[in-house]
Formats: sequence, structure tokens, C-alpha cells
Amino acid sequence: MTDRRSLLAAAIAAPAAFAPQARAAGSRGKSFRLSTPCVVSTWDFGIAANQAAFAVLEHGGSSLDAVEAGARVPEADPANHSVGRAGYPDRDGHVTLDASIMDHAGNCGAVAGIEHIAHPISVARRVMEKTPHVLLVGDGALQFAMEQGFPREELLTPESRAAWMEWRKDNHYQLAPNSEVLDYGRGAPVVAPTPGPPGSAGNHDTIGMLAIDAGGNLAGACTTSGMAWKLHGRVGDSPIIGAGLYVDGEVGAATSTGVGEEVIRNVGSFLVVELMRQGHSPAAACEAAVRRILKRKPDAAKTIQVGFLAINRRGEVGAFALQPGFNYALCDTAKRDRLLPAKSAS
Repeated sequence: MTDRRSLLAAAIAAPAAFAPQARAAGSRGKSFRLSTPCVVSTWDFGIAANQAAFAVLEHGGSSLDAVEAGARVPEADPANHSVGRAGYPDRDGHVTLDASIMDHAGNCGAVAGIEHIAHPISVARRVMEKTPHVLLVGDGALQFAMEQGFPREELLTPESRAAWMEWRKDNHYQLAPNSEVLDYGRGAPVVAPTPGPPGSAGNHDTIGMLAIDAGGNLAGACTTSGMAWKLHGRVGDSPIIGAGLYVDGEVGAATSTGVGEEVIRNVGSFLVVELMRQGHSPAAACEAAVRRILKRKPDAAKTIQVGFLAINRRGEVGAFALQPGFNYALCDTAKRDRLLPAKSAS
């Protein structure tokens, strides 16, 4: 079995045949096209997630099944402290998870602030398929999940608990652009740290995943444990359809990562898809959405990170972020472990 470290090393190396195309696309901020079926996702842990998703796609599975399978990989990763069961808790020590899923026909489901369930993405799909609703939250989402047969588990791992206890010693909140860590306590000045290399803690964040199956159908998934040390009850963009995720089978799909509050304020993923509908390439649409945030908050590029990833129905892919450091993973029949840096506004 190929481990995550090997996949990441192969992705960073990238094949020589692909490198000129990737560099050209990135340097001009343009989109490039994947063969279908294909899957793309945010951050370096998207490489392993893409492997699971593509295993579904290459055997004729649906894009919806693929993104669910892919999203479950980081949800189950004990080393991932921003997604799933090992996520860092909120200020009060609760691990609360958010997720959404959407298909090409506009069917969607989501959960927010759910505790004790290791795979919120699968609960989100059950919301979509088994209820007349789109979003269930908190205790109601937990009740529904247990009624659907999901086991109740303790999600606060010893490592996450130790990090939370260490944080409590000083109890200052600070917004770190690439890790969604927000500090509400003493009002310390916001500092934008230099993003770490792929695989470092500074690059861990929400996973958003977009896929096209052999039938040309799109689907997307987004799952996260949200900001570390957040106020209890805080919900970001990931479970909000149109903010953290949006899919339109006639146009394309988009997902976001970073500080969810700014994505929600700009209905970011819906905006990206609508810009593609108007004729923008995925890369141009992502950039336009980021620059809209900057227009409203000119200092945002110095204080927070937001990134968008998009794919249109033809398989053209693009991404853009407020700050350097955002990367995204791609997988199609030609190459299954690519990792590319997104162009940024700064």
C-alpha cells in the first residue's frame, strides 16, 4: 500500500511531461484541462483522498460516490487536525464537525456542529437522500446520524486534547491564515506567518473535493473540523451550500478553503460557478472571487487566507488564493498524484 508520504513525494516531483503545462498554466493564471473521469481537491492531503475517489471513478462509479469516499480519507486520518475525528476542538473542548455534499442535479445535504460522529460527509449524504431538508445541526444532526446507524464515538484524541490543554495555558486567539486558527481572547495583533511546505501543519485546512465521472456528471464534497479553539457553536462555510461548496451540472463546481466567515459573506463558491456561467475560466473565476473579498477588505491578504478551487463541466481546472501557500491535488487517467500551487493575490 502506498503511504501518504510516498504519494506526497511523488506529487511534488511531478512528471516531466506535465511540468511545462503546469508551470505555464500557473504563471498566466489560466485553467488547464484534465481527462475524465477526474477528481480535484484542496491541500496536500487531497492526494490520498483523490486516490480513494478515483478508485471509484475508474470502475465506473458515480462522482457522488467518489467524493464521499475521498472525503472520508482525511476524516479518518489521526494525523489530520483540521478534518474529521482528530480535529482540534473548540474553545470548550468539543470536537464539532461540518460537512456538505452536492450532485450535478442540485441535490444537496449538510451537517453543522455535529459531535461524536467520525464521518460527517456520510451523514450529509444521508440528509440529502433520506430527508426533505438540506442542513441539520448540532444535537439534531447527531440524533439523525444515530438513527441512521452511525456509531457514537469520542472524537477528542489524546493528541488533540494535549494541544487544547497547551493552548489553554495562555488562551490567546490569533488568526493564522493557513490554519484557520482564530484567537478571540486578548486581542493580540494578527500576524501572517510564512506558509510552511506542503505537508506542514500550516497547510492543513478544510478539504473540498470536486469530481467528474465517466458519464460527465459532477459532484462535490466539503468537510472540516473548522477553526481550532473556535467559539462553541461557530459554523464556517464548509456546510453552507453556495459558500463552501456549489455544484451546477450545466456549468461546473467550486469549493473553498480558509477563513469561512469571508467566504460566507461573499457566497464564494456560488459566485465562482456563476462567473464560470458568464464565460470565465475556472482560474479567472476563482481569482475574481478572491479579488471581490479584497475589494471589500483591502487588508485581507495580510491577515487571513481564503482559496477557491473550481472545475467546469469540460474538466478545466483552476484555483486562486489570497496568500501564497494554498495548493491543490489533481487526479485523472493520465496522472494520479499531482500537487500544484495556486496563484495568489500577494
